[in-house]
Amino acid sequence: MDKTDVALRQREIYKVTLAGSVVNIVLTLCKFAAGILGRSAAMVADAVHSLSDLATDVIVLVFVRISGKPEDKGHDYGHGKYETFATLLIGVALLVVGIGILWSGGERIYAFFRGETLDQPGWIALAAALVSIVSKEVLFQYTRRIGRKYDSPSVIANAWHHRSDAFSSIGTAAGIGGAILLGEDWRVLDPLAAVIVSFFIIHVAVKQLGPCLDELLERSLPDDVEQRITDLVLSVDGVSQPHHLRTRRVGNRYAIDLHIRMDGDMPLREAHERATRIEQKLRDEYGSGTYINVHVEPVK
Repeated sequence: MDKTDVALRQREIYKVTLAGSVVNIVLTLCKFAAGILGRSAAMVADAVHSLSDLATDVIVLVFVRISGKPEDKGHDYGHGKYETFATLLIGVALLVVGIGILWSGGERIYAFFRGETLDQPGWIALAAALVSIVSKEVLFQYTRRIGRKYDSPSVIANAWHHRSDAFSSIGTAAGIGGAILLGEDWRVLDPLAAVIVSFFIIHVAVKQLGPCLDELLERSLPDDVEQRITDLVLSVDGVSQPHHLRTRRVGNRYAIDLHIRMDGDMPLREAHERATRIEQKLRDEYGSGTYINVHVEPVK
């Protein structure tokens, strides 16, 4: 990836993240106000979720700039894993928020079954939930498209954070609506909705943390990718027996190390040219920023 591509990638990521930040600021303020004025525990919990979205937007803005820096003396493989680390923070934030909402909702449900009377949510809380559903789904579609286009794990993670907020608001709207329309005996639907939504949030968090931890722990690329690498290597004339293939992901790039064999009597210049062709084929397939190390050995 050349400097122009890196600059464009950063600019588009900043644009989508800033758009999300503005929406999250407005939604967070509106949800807190609606939750307090509308006496809705589910809406207050939803507001906390939106606040976590805002925090992750800040994380993406900071870490994407760092991850876009080129290689330097202390970072031979660039700074791509800073973006992966940002994804880890997003996943942890989601997990913490999900557990917090689960705990809060559970306490209110327990209070209800102990005989305590729960407050009836107001219509303003229901309206806020409906607005949140629409706005967060639009943000999800927009953010995911940019994340996939530029192969940014942190932006894709942030997109799913928007989607989880939309799910949260759907459950919140259902709970608030039921608590309003069905009477006092059904006011428990408000905290119950918060509990149900918390499981969606926790699921998304775990889903995001898995690939992130795989990369940070240097997990190899999938088998089909490694097989494709082997096929590309063998497509170069005079190259045989690729072995000691080691792969990993570094941010949005691949790192590939492998050994190959060639005729031991082949001139060094020719062997070098064939190794260079291998590198070019791999970069054509996986991007110009792919890290490649090819070690040449004589055929046994």
